[in-house]
Amino acid sequence: MTITCFIRYEIDPFGKAAFEQYARAWGQAIPRCGADLIGYYAPHEGSATTAYAAYNIESLAAYEAYRARLAADPAGNANYEFARREKFILKEDRVFLKLVSGPHGPTQLFQTDVTVREGMEA
Repeated sequence: MTITCFIRYEIDPFGKAAFEQYARAWGQAIPRCGADLIGYYAPHEGSATTAYAAYNIESLAAYEAYRARLAADPAGNANYEFARREKFILKEDRVFLKLVSGPHGPTQLFQTDVTVREGMEA
């Protein structure tokens, strides 16, 4: 079973460009160290301080090994140092979730416990 790590960042509103540089730097290091990077997302409309990242990993045990490889990776280590030095990340929270709604597709029919009454939409 694959799990997805979602990271919610609170960033300095004047540090958006630095966050974008930080995000681009992970594009090679994260996959090289063993995670399937979905992407980094910087503020565009609405909040100027909320950013996200997401990647898939096989398990929490694989996550621990991945984090050790990432910390030892020269590009990863340089990117961590860049974030520490520039201080554009104010807060970082991680949550691990599993996909429960798949498979996805327009022709897929699912058996559910939900009953739709006549005249009511689901």
